[in-house]
Amino acid sequence: MQVIHPRCAGLDVHQKTVVVTSMITQQDGTVQRERQTFSTMTTDLLVLDDWLRQRQIEVIALESTGIYWRPVFTILEEGRTVILVNARHMKAVPGRKTDIKDSEWIADLLRHGLLQASFIPPEPIRELRELTRYRKTLIQERADEVNRLQKVLEMANLKLAAVATNVLGKSGRAMLEAILGEQQDPQILAELARGRLRSKLPALQQALEGRVQPYHRFLITRILAHIDFLEQSLIVLQREIEERIVPYAEAVELLKGIAPLQEKAIATVVSEIGVDMDRFPSDKHLASWAGVCPGNHESAGKRLSGKTTPGNPYLRAVLCELAWVVAHMKDTYLSAFYCL
Repeated sequence: MQVIHPRCAGLDVHQKTVVVTSMITQQDGTVQRERQTFSTMTTDLLVLDDWLRQRQIEVIALESTGIYWRPVFTILEEGRTVILVNARHMKAVPGRKTDIKDSEWIADLLRHGLLQASFIPPEPIRELRELTRYRKTLIQERADEVNRLQKVLEMANLKLAAVATNVLGKSGRAMLEAILGEQQDPQILAELARGRLRSKLPALQQALEGRVQPYHRFLITRILAHIDFLEQSLIVLQREIEERIVPYAEAVELLKGIAPLQEKAIATVVSEIGVDMDRFPSDKHLASWAGVCPGNHESAGKRLSGKTTPGNPYLRAVLCELAWVVAHMKDTYLSAFYCL
């Protein structure tokens, strides 16, 4: 079999150790193998970096094992090609069940060019990606806290959510603050309504006729404090994202041409796929990588499953939200398709 990389190494990464197997193909076709185990502490990873440089190895491969591969990738990526391999693409081989043999198998596959590299964007994009993913986490945490707040209100027999669309709007906040101040008169609480909510005063009075106990007030106080903290964190995080996306202004302007896409969704798209589209041979490849195209499982002329792959859950979520918006717009293909 043809040798693609005469000097290469395979890494089997774990939480505490990295097993490395180097393969150096000699001119007569023989292979010089060398194995070594390193700790995943930064000092040992730097020793591993020197170990590879001494052997003039500029191409290495490792499996994407949880998050353990990230510090290894960060230290070893400078000055060499690092191929990150999806574990699903590595076929199980009988008899190769030790870490040393796993690293040797990875190195052997890399040597013959049989590994498919996963998409790893440049470091600035990776940093932006971490920020946008953290923002999604904070948004989900805030939504969870809002659900907890509504649960506490239900336990206190306060049906505010049944009348007010937004429990945390200006009217809802004013009522909650009054409740925390031990105000229990439903008529007085209902009078705190603003805007269009005042047209529902009779329903509000009924909804605010509750049985609020001290522990309810304590829970509401802590939940509101946590929501305020999360909202402030989101503001600070959004500023950081806006600063880091400035170098990609051209890509941002192109994405703004897609009407439903807003700034936050645009930042997510840029952080997940980057700005170099040469990584994806076609739009179909990108759709497959994102997990928004039908699966293809066919045997003996019979289609067995069309289930989509998990893909990239962050990009997939944005694209699905975008498709949902477009489907509800007038004069679009999706709206015409679903309205038939």
